[in-house]
Amino acid sequence: MTGSGLVRTFVALEIPEEIRLQLKEIQTIWRFQLPRARWTRPEGWHLTLKFLGEVERHVPGKLAEELAPRIRGLGPVTVQLAGTGFYPTAVRPRVAWVGGTAGGVDEVVAAVEESAESCGIARERRAWTVHVTQARLKDRWPRSAVESFLDEGERLALEPFDCNEVVFFKSDLQPGGAVYTALERLPLE
Repeated sequence: MTGSGLVRTFVALEIPEEIRLQLKEIQTIWRFQLPRARWTRPEGWHLTLKFLGEVERHVPGKLAEELAPRIRGLGPVTVQLAGTGFYPTAVRPRVAWVGGTAGGVDEVVAAVEESAESCGIARERRAWTVHVTQARLKDRWPRSAVESFLDEGERLALEPFDCNEVVFFKSDLQPGGAVYTALERLPLE
């Protein structure tokens, strides 16, 4: 929680514990094989649908009220984590991520954007993509390390899983990294 009645929040799909454990094992190998980076923690892994930033405390509840009827009945989002990449690009890597596919997510993302806009929150300019941040690169990796990470991604394909709810999270920035707390859960079925 930040000062002056603001809360740092985002809307996301949760990744099941068993998938996080599988990805954690893979990340552990990468930590030893690849150059130094700030590796992310498994308890923080999720699929962000929309980052709201620091908003007034009432906004997440208002947005949840707007969103709930729009997503009810859309059914689960089926996610498969597969492949790797970098933001902004592999030529200028700053963030290493695991990607994938998410069947049924387009309708959910559209509903989140429409609901957020009705609450005065600007729409995203970029299209939504599946990505789970694995590392933030403070120092540039050599080309061989970038290629190694991308090659590993070509072989990476975890079991598909269903997301049956959209979760509003509060994000508290701590010295050891952000701590996420679920504020509200909205069913998709």
